[in-house]
Amino acid sequence: MTGVLPITLEESRKVVQALLYSGKEYICLMKLHGKATEERVKEVLKEFENTIYQRPPLRASVKRRLRTRKIYYNEFLEMDGRNVLFKVGCEGGTYIRKLCFDIGEVLGCGAHMQELRRTRAGPFTENEGIVTLHEVAYWFMEWQEKKNEEILKRFIQPMENSLKLIPKIHVRDSAVDAICHGASLTAPGVLSLETGIEASSMVAILTLKGEAVALAKALASTKEILRMNHGIVAKTERVLMPRGTYPKCWKSGEI
Repeated sequence: MTGVLPITLEESRKVVQALLYSGKEYICLMKLHGKATEERVKEVLKEFENTIYQRPPLRASVKRRLRTRKIYYNEFLEMDGRNVLFKVGCEGGTYIRKLCFDIGEVLGCGAHMQELRRTRAGPFTENEGIVTLHEVAYWFMEWQEKKNEEILKRFIQPMENSLKLIPKIHVRDSAVDAICHGASLTAPGVLSLETGIEASSMVAILTLKGEAVALAKALASTKEILRMNHGIVAKTERVLMPRGTYPKCWKSGEI
């Protein structure tokens, strides 16, 4: 497998849970074990769009129990003999080699995954800001020689870039340090928020400057939060900002 692989460093490792189950996109080369027409292959690929049942393969890092995964699209690209090239957009945690196996079963000829390239992982795509390991090694050596922090920006992105696809809530400066100590976000601390927030969904809490403060579980939808004058709107689950970055504006015993 080749393609996009987000790598987190130091404190940014805390955002891994936001990336783990984010949407992915792959270019897959599938090898058929028998003959099948192009029309039939296209038809079966479409049958595997939307929600599917999938059991992880024998060699997997999770328990082999039946689960559902969302296939957003299966786009047929080309076919040469028994080689089928297609693009798949899917929910995180989808096993493409198992998808190929299941497609082969429906086709009646069998199939397996020959090659796989990840073209998108969450907000990161291979066409936007992605660097190779060779480039990382070169720029790191250049930074060691010159000690110019601007060089690091050529291959290290801000942690906030990994949160682009997560609904966001911007909070008052006075609420930041309390959240950094694990406090839940209450309605008075909210200054603005994005649409699309649903109860029980993950949200990113940011400062007015766009700095990541924490990942939280929303306890209300966008419409409900806009109507709230008091009460908890999101429960903090993963603090991203170090304590003391913003001044303390709460009294001991309040959180």
